[in-house]
Amino acid sequence: MLIAGPTASGKSALALDLAQQAGGVVINTDSMQVYRDLRVITARPTPAEEAAVPHRLYGHVDASVNFSAGAWVTDAGKALSEARAERRLPIFIGGSGLYFKTLTRGLSAVPPIPPEVRDAVRARMERDGVEALHAELARRDPVSAERLKPRDRTRIARALEVVEATGRALPDWHRDGLPPLLPPGEFSALFLAPERDQLYARIDARFDAMLDAGALEEVAALATRKLDPLLPAMKAHGVPALIRHLRGEITRDQAAEIGRADTRHYAKRQFTWFRHQLPEFEWVAPEAAREWLARVIPGRS
Repeated sequence: MLIAGPTASGKSALALDLAQQAGGVVINTDSMQVYRDLRVITARPTPAEEAAVPHRLYGHVDASVNFSAGAWVTDAGKALSEARAERRLPIFIGGSGLYFKTLTRGLSAVPPIPPEVRDAVRARMERDGVEALHAELARRDPVSAERLKPRDRTRIARALEVVEATGRALPDWHRDGLPPLLPPGEFSALFLAPERDQLYARIDARFDAMLDAGALEEVAALATRKLDPLLPAMKAHGVPALIRHLRGEITRDQAAEIGRADTRHYAKRQFTWFRHQLPEFEWVAPEAAREWLARVIPGRS
């Protein structure tokens, strides 16, 4: 079972309810909830929720790791095999469209990038600037350079890392794909689609609640590690703004407003991604989701 949807749409509660009723295991499909340093700011399930039913791939990666969709799908394959061996319903739940696409469509066969290559590219990025590396990418992998915005630091670095490590451009690797873990016909897929204004109000309220629950202290602990700002964990919604507040650059209220706005914009992009990239997901209003699940999952009460 696949349960997707924008942030703050009620996915976790729905997955927990389904797992309790159907004997399932909840498998994280969110690119930020994998990081152990970011429980509060990413709205990960609480320890009590994780104890209620089996949860997999939550908080199992250190923030210093540049975790990728390829690394996630490897871990997801193991979690899927374990769920099947235990005769549990695997419930993939999250908001990361790329993870779901990897799960159902497969993945390009790019090999792991050696840490020394990644570190060297990131050092050049800091020393020479993103425009210089984009120009280098245009010489070495013109197809990728044409597709990327000149200031997209993360993707430019990734494309250069692949060329450096493998001698092949990223589009060449994309032609040699790995098969999907869940081919068509082997899953049911639900996209929770709340009304936009209601969702945005939930996002704002939840961000404020996360601050009250210790998100600022969590980010402060992360900031003391002085990690590369290009790492995915350092770009989780709310993290950059709260770090700016901790440095005295902006007020707490300003940081909160930036965090809320960034999260609302992300939710908008999630709607767009799933509509265009994953049309096999059936869009269902949150209030109708449990009835939909009762129809598609045999034996569910």
